[in-house]
Amino acid sequence: MYTLLKRENKARRGRFVTPHGTIETPVFMNVGTLAVIKGAVSSMDLKEIGCQVELSNTYHLHLRPGDKLVAKMGGLHKFMNWDRPILTDSGGFQVFSLAKIRKIKEEGVYFNSHIDGSSIFMGPEESMRIQSHLASTIAMAFDECIELPAERKYVEKSVERTTRWLVRCKHELDRLNAKETTINKKQMLFGINQGGTYEDIRIAHAEEISKMDLDGYAIGGLAVGESHEEMYRILDVVVPHLPQDKPIYLMGVGTPENILEAVERGVDFFDCVLPARNGRHGHVFTERGKINMNNKRFEFDEKPLDEGCTCPACRSYTRSYIRHLFKAKEMLAMRLCVLHNLHFYNKLMADIRLAIDEDRFAEFKAQKLKDWARGQEEVPAGALLE
Repeated sequence: MYTLLKRENKARRGRFVTPHGTIETPVFMNVGTLAVIKGAVSSMDLKEIGCQVELSNTYHLHLRPGDKLVAKMGGLHKFMNWDRPILTDSGGFQVFSLAKIRKIKEEGVYFNSHIDGSSIFMGPEESMRIQSHLASTIAMAFDECIELPAERKYVEKSVERTTRWLVRCKHELDRLNAKETTINKKQMLFGINQGGTYEDIRIAHAEEISKMDLDGYAIGGLAVGESHEEMYRILDVVVPHLPQDKPIYLMGVGTPENILEAVERGVDFFDCVLPARNGRHGHVFTERGKINMNNKRFEFDEKPLDEGCTCPACRSYTRSYIRHLFKAKEMLAMRLCVLHNLHFYNKLMADIRLAIDEDRFAEFKAQKLKDWARGQEEVPAGALLE
C-alpha cells in the first residue's frame, strides 16, 4: 500500500508498505543483477550503506543458477541473505538488449541464451512463474522495451501487445499467489507504460493500464538512446495519467541529475547500473561532481574520496591509497568505489526525502546541480562498459 505523505509541486514524498518491509520514497534500488552487486558488495554491506530495495534480473537468474534452484533454496531473500524488499524485472528489457538473438511473437519471446546459445522461450506466464520461484517482493510485468527511434506503426502494435501481456501477467500471478506451495503468496505486480516518444500513445497506454488497479506502475522504454530533454518531456506528459495513489517507477534511470529532474516530475522509484559500473572503473560521484581515481593528480592526495562522506571507503581510506589499488589491479579498489557510489545515491535519496518533507526541494535541486557542475570531470566513454 502506498501512502502519499507530502507533495511539493509535483515532487512526492511517500511510503510504500510491502510484505518485506516499508519503503520510504523517493527511493533508488541498488542493482544486483545476479542476486549480487558487482564489485564484491555483500547484503550486509547494502544495509550499512542505506539500501532499502535490491533489484535482481529475472532473465539472468533463470539462466544461472536457475529459478527452480533459487526456489528450492527458499527464494531470493533467503538465498542472498537479504530481508528487505526485492524487485525483480520481468525479462522484458532483454527483449531490447538481446535484439539480435530473439524473435517476438504474440505468445512471447524466443531467445538464444547469451551464455551457450541454447533456445529459451519467455512469455507473460513464464516470466510470472520464474519471478514467483524467485519470490521477490515486487514482480514486474513482461513487456517489450522498444528500441528508439521507432516507427509509429510498430510502436502502436507493440504497446497493444504489451497490454495484452499485462492482462496475462496479472491472471497468472493471481493464480500463483493462490497456490499452497508458493513461497511469497503476497507478491506484488507493477505494470509498465510503453509508447516510445509518442505522447498520445504513452497517455492512452497509461490510462488503459491504470484501470487494472495494480500495486504500482513503471515507465519503461526511456534512457535507451533518446535525449534527456525527450525523456523529461515524456515524464511531463505521462506521470499525470498514472494513478497518483500508487508508486511510480522510472526504469533504468539514471544519473543523479536525471533523478532530481524525475523526482520534480513526480517519480518515486529509480534503478540504474551506473553507480556500480562507474565505481568498478574508478569513476566516483562526489558532492563536487565526478572524479576519476586513475588520474595522477590523486597520487599523493590524503583526502577521502568525498570529504564529509560517511561511507566505509571514505571513513578509512585516502584517494592516494585507492588510486594505488586501481593501478595494482586489486579487487579492493572496485569494492571501495562501488560502496561509495551506492552510498552516494542512497544518501541522495534520503536528502531528497528530507527536502520534500521540509518544503525546500526546489532549492535543494538547484543547489545540487550547481555543486555537481563544479570541477566536473568528463568520464571517458569506454569507462561505462561492463
